[in-house]
Amino acid sequence: MNVTPHVARNDKRPGGSAIDGRTSRYAGYKISQRSRKRVEEPFGWGKSVSLSRQMKVRDLVKVNSVFMLTMIGWNLTRMRALQG
Repeated sequence: MNVTPHVARNDKRPGGSAIDGRTSRYAGYKISQRSRKRVEEPFGWGKSVSLSRQMKVRDLVKVNSVFMLTMIGWNLTRMRALQG
């Protein structure tokens, strides 16, 4: 299989990044990093703003409800920012 890892480069690390130029030179890598940021932003927002860092509820249905409310909040925040 010809699969490229979708790991972020860290050029600020002492000794350089573990991902070299062979991986990050393709256009697909840049697209992957943009979509990765778009996917991971709501989870980081949920950990800092919502109850997602440590769940206060038990039961899969309740946890799913908290997660859904968190993502609804993220979408509302994003919609407000997009409207300007």
